Amino acid sequence: MIFACKDIQKSYGIDTILEKVSFNIEDREKVAIVGVNGAGKTTVFKIITGEISADNGDMFIRKDASMGYLAQNFVIDKNITVYEEMLSVFNNIMDMEKKLRDMENKMANVSEAELPKFMEQYSRLSHDFEQLDGYSYKSRIKGVLKGLGFTEEEYNKPLNTLSGGQKTRVHLGKLLLTQPDLLLLDEPTNHLDIDSLVWLEDFLRSYPKAVLIISHDRYFMDRIVTKVIEIENKKSTIYEGNYSYYAEQKEINRQIQLKQYINQQKEIKHQEEVIRTLRSFNREKSIKRAESREKALEKMERVERPESLPDKMRLTLTPRITSGNDVLHAENLSKSFPDKTLFSGVNFDVRRSEKVAIIGPNGVGKSTLFKMLLGKVKYDSGEIKLGTNVNIGYYDQEQQTLDETKTIFQEISDTYPNMTNGEIRNVLAAFVFTGDDIFKTIGSLSGGEKGRISLAKIMLSEANLLMLDEPTNHLDMFSKEILENAINSYEGTVIYISHDRYFINRTAERILDLNHYGVTEYLGNYDYYLEKKAEKEREAIEASIANPSIQSPIIESNTKIDWKKQKEEQAKERKIQNKIKKIEEEIEKTENKINELSELLFDEKISCDAGKAKDIFDEKTALEEKLEKLFEEWEELQ
Repeated sequence: MIFACKDIQKSYGIDTILEKVSFNIEDREKVAIVGVNGAGKTTVFKIITGEISADNGDMFIRKDASMGYLAQNFVIDKNITVYEEMLSVFNNIMDMEKKLRDMENKMANVSEAELPKFMEQYSRLSHDFEQLDGYSYKSRIKGVLKGLGFTEEEYNKPLNTLSGGQKTRVHLGKLLLTQPDLLLLDEPTNHLDIDSLVWLEDFLRSYPKAVLIISHDRYFMDRIVTKVIEIENKKSTIYEGNYSYYAEQKEINRQIQLKQYINQQKEIKHQEEVIRTLRSFNREKSIKRAESREKALEKMERVERPESLPDKMRLTLTPRITSGNDVLHAENLSKSFPDKTLFSGVNFDVRRSEKVAIIGPNGVGKSTLFKMLLGKVKYDSGEIKLGTNVNIGYYDQEQQTLDETKTIFQEISDTYPNMTNGEIRNVLAAFVFTGDDIFKTIGSLSGGEKGRISLAKIMLSEANLLMLDEPTNHLDMFSKEILENAINSYEGTVIYISHDRYFINRTAERILDLNHYGVTEYLGNYDYYLEKKAEKEREAIEASIANPSIQSPIIESNTKIDWKKQKEEQAKERKIQNKIKKIEEEIEKTENKINELSELLFDEKISCDAGKAKDIFDEKTALEEKLEKLFEEWEELQ
């Protein structure tokens, strides 16, 4: 066990944030903390790291255990490059490397009498260097940077010129390279595209130490964690399983607790009636019995009523104006900037009532494509046609136009004065604003609640084509479920950009995978997309293995492609992959030989023989130089 806490309590003034929080984390365990926004998840992290102290409770961290913490909105402002920041993780290895080079340069001038001791020191240092993977730290840095979505051109960018999201990714990369015994990640999937998310999932699954995660990314948690700690009503509940198991079990537990609560309330009511009856007899024995029952009632451990969740939306949302069957036509669209080509040959059609997700790596131009469709950015070539009676509603959580001083009801009624009170209440109920909730001011709402109000306003407008840019960003899981239900119940057309794979799985009927050469279409949700993509890649590999002379098939898109150039690229790629495999085999062979020579240098017979020791040392030095070059070549090919 690396960490444990029991009955942690924390208050700020009269507000109690945590009351009874208890859990433990084993070595190599991957754990998630979940709960609505404001439940106290980040507070738990800050208590673990010592940033704040708990008011009460016990906490255990294994002696000498190292800890790394990725906080939200991390600020990093240095005048060094991205690569230099990564290198700082390996300062001790670089110091050893420099010392080894210095010793090698001095080797020729060491006397025969001093040589055995000198060689022993060199061998020990060399052995320690190898144990710390000293020959591979540069390739590890490049692997992590590439995995987190950095291009080689960005390696030399100064940190103080990066965006907030890029700085967070740099800090995350540095933590992953540091490999602390307990890794605490607060919303690590923010600012990552799908490719980087998949890479991070693979990295964390094979991470040899413990990880504690706060995340709203349900797909991410399903793939990583084996235990979920829920913070609700200031207390913690442990679920042994991934997110889907937690969600299912939580509903079962809620029903069990509700039944226990109802049964206990019946029993309490019954006992109170018996006590009143006994007291009404007004006899000594009956009064004593009543008092005995009262004491037993006072000692009874009360079952708390489970927090009731609002009913899921059952309302169908219909646009006020129906569009034609053909909603949007995009043909041969392209867009470039002076320093970068985003995409070309983008072709797709969208029809009425479809729910379409646009995915693709960061920097490929998804938001630019959206703005082109909205008429906010000009395209270099191609054509965009909107169908009959198509009215677009654009939703971007970063650009909400809500009056903070108005109530929820006023925000809707002032925007749509012709709606009746009943109509407004019905629509707000669809977004889980019921009862007195509708009289809350906009300024008092959370980010997720404001997002739901913005979406409600768009759906009540003349819009029948909703265009949503990252609609689930900053939403808690409950708000995401509400948004999913709203989209699935909407009879209009929806096109959205998202990295939220769980959300895509729940809502998308079609996926457009945008790349620099066009789009690839998948007629299904995210699981279908993964299945079909893997199937095409598998078929390509099998075809290549079965007949190396046949070029691997390329996933078709609606783009006009230079087939000759693609065939040349395929041949080049196969050649590179073969070369990488040979280099990896040579690296392994060279490392084994270096280890053999290192062990020989420890041998007393050899260390006392200056001639033999010198020969072995020279051979080892030559192999180390060769190994360094092999790693450099491997990095370039990667």
